[in-house]
Amino acid sequence: MRLSSYKRVILIVLDSVGVGELPDARDYGDEGSDTLGNIAAKLGSLTLPNMEQLGLGELVDLGHTPSSRKELKGSCGKMAEASKGKDSITGHWEIAGLVLDRPFPVYPNGFPEVLISEFERRIGTRTLGNYPSSGTVIIEKLGEEHLRTGYPIVYTSQDSVFQIAMHEDVIPIERQYEICQIARDMLVGEHCVGRVIARPFVGKPGNFKRTGRRHDFGIRPFRPTLLDRLKEDRQSVFAVGKIEDIFSGQGITQAFHIKDNMDGVDKILHCMKNINDQGLIFSNLVDFDMLWGHRNDVDGYARGLMDFDCRLPEIISAIEPRDILVLTADHGCDPTTPSTDHSREYVPVLLYGGPVRAGVHIGVRKTFADLGQTVAEYLGIGPLENGVSFLGSILQ
Repeated sequence: MRLSSYKRVILIVLDSVGVGELPDARDYGDEGSDTLGNIAAKLGSLTLPNMEQLGLGELVDLGHTPSSRKELKGSCGKMAEASKGKDSITGHWEIAGLVLDRPFPVYPNGFPEVLISEFERRIGTRTLGNYPSSGTVIIEKLGEEHLRTGYPIVYTSQDSVFQIAMHEDVIPIERQYEICQIARDMLVGEHCVGRVIARPFVGKPGNFKRTGRRHDFGIRPFRPTLLDRLKEDRQSVFAVGKIEDIFSGQGITQAFHIKDNMDGVDKILHCMKNINDQGLIFSNLVDFDMLWGHRNDVDGYARGLMDFDCRLPEIISAIEPRDILVLTADHGCDPTTPSTDHSREYVPVLLYGGPVRAGVHIGVRKTFADLGQTVAEYLGIGPLENGVSFLGSILQ
């Protein structure tokens, strides 16, 4: 069967690329957040011609006159988050049809002493740290003491994470992963954090460097998602970037980990050009969030957006006649605000492909799950638990 006989959805999450505060942003301390709009305002203008041709200028003020709707090549809209929270797991799970009624716990003052004591008992050693910090900052501060004592460095952030930094010459990598699995098994119930993260590093004091052997220990979705339904239907689910970690491998047929955004685009193109199956190519490009949003790097964030936009034509050129391309996000992370945390924002939805009508505005959706429901309908797997499909609005 020719590839064009298959239906595929290429779903790319531009991690943290929000388009304006949600009505409840005040409840999260995010009033005034607008990741894309505020970056454009800070710089005077932000030009992303290829995403603008899909309708991005319809959703946010980029500081210049947008293309008229008649000139658009794609359809567009934006979505509100129905789940409680503003982290990556919550956002991605909702895209896949799973809406959460309570957020994952966060620890702005570090983890409770009773929790740390139990963790130390289980791993047989004391720990260092136990406070919110940047990973690079805390290893510079506590790395020398870690080398001297062998105690793992525990820290968190404004996200729901339990991170453990360990030097690879002090604690072998397999033991590091064992320690993280012990933490993952322990952190349940009220302390069920979204992710436990191994943060290996190497080097000497004054020149420590984190390695590429980071590993995320997430939690499995509580109920079946779009990914599970596709896999059960024997359709392919290819995960690019941290998608495998976010879903703990559940519902995924093959995973491709990446080094950075541009490597992510390379892997997306590989999947599009070499995989002749019906199903979903689901990817996350994390650099927007990890490298620039959390570090309040406005210029870096803008460069990252422009770099992706420059490569978007390659993705469009690889689209088969029955493919639908979707660009969206999972939350915001406005680098122009004092906060370095995620921000509670609308996310964009940009759609393109042979089956997609150009110039359609799907409006403001009440939940990210509307996107998952639309993908489910297009790929023929029946309704998901949450969401309202907008497929009928965009099909030719």
